Amino acid sequence: MPTFRVIPSIEQLLDREPLRIASVRHGREAITRAARQAADELRARLTRQSDDTMTEPVAADWLVERTLAIATAYAQPSLRRVINATGVIIHTNLGRAPIAPAALVNARLAESYSNLEYDLDRGGRGHRHVHAERLLCALTGAESAVVVNNTAAAALLALASLASGREVIVSRGELVEIGGGFRVPDVLAQSGATLREVGTTNRTRVADYAASISDRTAAILRVHPSNFRIEGFTERPDLGELTALAHRFELPLIEDLGSGWLGVADAATLADEPSVQASVEAGADLVLFSGDKLLGGPQAGLIVGRTTFVDQLRRHPLMRALRVDKLTYAVLEATLALWSETPSRADIPVFRMLTMSITEIDARARELSAQLAALPGVHASVIDGASTTGGGSAPDSALPTRLVTVTVDGLSASALDAALRHARIPVVARIENDLVVIDVRTVQDDEFSEIVDTVRTFAASPSR
Repeated sequence: MPTFRVIPSIEQLLDREPLRIASVRHGREAITRAARQAADELRARLTRQSDDTMTEPVAADWLVERTLAIATAYAQPSLRRVINATGVIIHTNLGRAPIAPAALVNARLAESYSNLEYDLDRGGRGHRHVHAERLLCALTGAESAVVVNNTAAAALLALASLASGREVIVSRGELVEIGGGFRVPDVLAQSGATLREVGTTNRTRVADYAASISDRTAAILRVHPSNFRIEGFTERPDLGELTALAHRFELPLIEDLGSGWLGVADAATLADEPSVQASVEAGADLVLFSGDKLLGGPQAGLIVGRTTFVDQLRRHPLMRALRVDKLTYAVLEATLALWSETPSRADIPVFRMLTMSITEIDARARELSAQLAALPGVHASVIDGASTTGGGSAPDSALPTRLVTVTVDGLSASALDAALRHARIPVVARIENDLVVIDVRTVQDDEFSEIVDTVRTFAASPSR
């Protein structure tokens, strides 16, 4: 039977000088909680295996050290910066799009008060909806715009406002599952609208929509299948045809576009990705898209379209629950401002990564490879590879890139990959052909030295 007599009481432990000092810094409640967790861990350890060396002084010292470590960990944010070396530009698990430094500067307005809901001209209450609207309309050609917290919220609000208690016609082939196991039909059902599915998984015609229109129909919904593609024997109506049908029956056409591509000409890799402007020009009454995908801004659901329908969304009670805060508006407006001028688009990380030439990527890969190969016990080389857009955008995109392969003497590929992920600044790479590879397309210039320092640390470790 394990003996717990070596474990001091919590009060005795808290009376030790290091923990008295820590109580001033972290608060006594936090240190007490940490001490109890440390004591539980020690009991579990003694239960698993007897330890003759665990005397009362040794146990007390161990508990003090462990309590301080736990308390420090409690005080640290769990959300951390990581280096994306995967080559997936919009990496959903890594926070999707990195935000432009110039846009983040605008977030500093939160340090003071702002005119979030104050009309400076009239000197009275205003509306937060006006923020970002001017830029969104200028960039997309829409009449009006409103912002909510993500695209799922945008779809929910649109259907709740325009179709609650009635039917919305949607192609069976567009009822997709999005990240985290959430399915579009399940999300949209919360709006109170009934989804009327038409067509088949691979083929839906305008006639299928027309045949399903009745006096219960409130809208036609079109969902861009952004995270998959059906090939072969397929058919999908042109957006212009679908809007013409909707308007003939005086119904709104809602398009959930997802990625938020603004369709600029200097990104040939996304030539086939539908743009927001094209949807507006084709007559869609509401177009819904993400702020943190191809737009390269903060998480947000952006809704642009005809003023009549946007105003209905603004007045709906759900708008209060789904609206965004001043930080989102600040970063979003600054990101949209960067899009409005051709030279400044290069300051948006997502845009820069998408348009980076293979010549530039090769030069960057060779620079990083040379720095890594100069470390003792480290071997690096440059090979061809492919990056991806990610984030449910352009699922067929394979962008030519150059990869840096890294090996460290005494470490397997899986062990090296784990070591990179557990570094002070985690490096998330990928393994190909039993080699750890770093795709420099998604690595920022100032992160090269951090990768080298990380590899140097554990390459030189005698315990590897």
